[in-house]
Amino acid sequence: MRVILRILIFAILGLSCKKAETEVRWNQVLPGAGSQSSVRVIDLNGDGVRDIVLGAGKNEYVHAQQGIVAIDGESGTLLWTQESKDLVFGSATFYDVTDDEIPDIFIGGRSCILMGLDGATGDTLWTYNPASYLSHPILHHAQFNFYSSVLVADQNNNGYDDLLIQNGGNPKVGPGIGEGRLPGVLLITDSKTGQIIAGDTMPDGMESYMSPLAFMQTGDSEHSIVFGSGGESFSGNLYLAKLSSLRASDLSEAVIIASEDGHGFIAPPVVADINGDEILDIIAISHASTIFAINGKDLSELWHLKIPDTESSNSFAVGYFTNDATPDFFTFVSKGTWPNNTGSVQVMIDGATGEIAYQNELGCTGFSSAVAYDLNGDDISEVILSINEFDCQNGFSGDIKEIEHKLIAIDFATKNEYIIAQKKQFKNVFSTPWIGDLDEDGYLDIVYSQFFHHPPHITSFLGMEVSRISTHIKMRDRMRWGAYMGSQGNGVF
Repeated sequence: MRVILRILIFAILGLSCKKAETEVRWNQVLPGAGSQSSVRVIDLNGDGVRDIVLGAGKNEYVHAQQGIVAIDGESGTLLWTQESKDLVFGSATFYDVTDDEIPDIFIGGRSCILMGLDGATGDTLWTYNPASYLSHPILHHAQFNFYSSVLVADQNNNGYDDLLIQNGGNPKVGPGIGEGRLPGVLLITDSKTGQIIAGDTMPDGMESYMSPLAFMQTGDSEHSIVFGSGGESFSGNLYLAKLSSLRASDLSEAVIIASEDGHGFIAPPVVADINGDEILDIIAISHASTIFAINGKDLSELWHLKIPDTESSNSFAVGYFTNDATPDFFTFVSKGTWPNNTGSVQVMIDGATGEIAYQNELGCTGFSSAVAYDLNGDDISEVILSINEFDCQNGFSGDIKEIEHKLIAIDFATKNEYIIAQKKQFKNVFSTPWIGDLDEDGYLDIVYSQFFHHPPHITSFLGMEVSRISTHIKMRDRMRWGAYMGSQGNGVF
C-alpha cells in the first residue's frame, strides 16, 4: 500500500516532500457490515479532529447492529454504533439540536428509515414513524426509502433549522412494472422532533429516488428547491420551486426545467455559475445520461448533451478541470441497460461549452461519485474516484468471482489516470470517498471505504474496511468538492 501511495505523490504529481511521508494512518474493519452510504465528517468528540460518520447495515431487508457508525478520525477506533432495521444508505446531515455544541446527525435509508441521533453518544433522538401518517391524504405515501437531506431555514419558528428530504421508490417492484409504484413525497421535517412540517407528492405523480437541493439565489429572500421524479425505467421531470410552496404543501406550480422519456432523474444535480452572471445555474443528469445545463436567471437551456448507450445514477464532481475560470463537471455512467450494465464510461464536461473534454472507459459499473481538488498545484483540479475491475460482460448482476477495487486519481492536464490504492477481492459500488484536511494540520487526508467481495453477487456484504490516508499534499486552497454532493453536502459549488 505505502509503495503505491508514494508513487502517487512523487511520480504522478511531482510534489516536493514537506511532510515526513504519506501513509495509511488507520484501517477500521467492520466484519459482516457493508454500506451504500458516503463518508461525511464532523468533530464529535471535541478533540479538534473531524470524525467519520457512515450509514451501514448488512444486506437489504436485514436488521443490523451497525446501521450507523461513527469512527474517531484521529485513531480509527469506533466512537459508537447505532442499530437499524435495514440498510442506511443516505449520507449524514449535521446540525446541533441538543444544544451541547456537538453537531447531531440526521440520516435515512431503506424501509422508511429516517433518524435523528445524538452526535456525542449515537443515542436515538427520534425515529420517523410512517404509521403516524396513514390517514393523511398526502403523507401516507411516504412509506419507502429516505434519501440524503439538506438543511433549510427554520420553518416552524422553534429556533432550529429544518430538513428538506425526499421519500419514495418501492424497491420491491421489479424493473418496468408500474403497479405498486406510489408517488414520491418531498418533505420538510422538524430537525428537533422528527415531525413532518409540510409535504407534497411529485407534481407528475411519479416515484422519486433523488436527493433534493436547496440554495439561495443572489437577491432572493428564500430558498429555491430542486427535486426530481422518475426512475430507471419510468419517465420523469426535474423541477424548480420556492421553499414556501412546499411549506404550503403545494408543489402544483413547480416549474419543469428538464424532462426525460423512459427514464427519470436519480442522481442529485449541482448548482454553479457557469455563465458569469453571478446567478447559480443548475446542471443535472438524467438516468438516460442526458446532461442539462439550465440558466438560473431565466431557466433557458445553456447547453445539453447525451452520452449514448449509457445510463447514470451518479452525481457530478465540480472543479476547474480545464484552463479557464468556468466550473467543469465530471461523472461516470454505465454502459448498457440496468440491471445488465456491462461497463463504465468516465466523462469530463467543459462547463463553458458543454463539450466532452475527457472520456475513458475504466472498470465496470459503479454508483459512487467522484471528489475533486488541485492535487499538484497546476491550477487544474484532479478527481479521485473508485473503480471496480471484474469481468463485467455478463452484467452487473452476473456471477462475479474475481474483483479488484482501485482508488484512482485522474489528471486532466495530462489525461493520465493513476492508482492511489488497490486491493483484490474488494469492491466499492456505492460509497463516495472524502478528501480534505481532517486534523487541520495543513495537509490533505483521504478517507474511503471498500468492501469484502462475497461471490457471486457484487451487492452483497461480507464486511467492510474504512481507511484514512494521511498525505503530504499541502492544502493551498479551500476544499469545495471533497465529498458526495460537495464539501458542504448541499450540491452547491
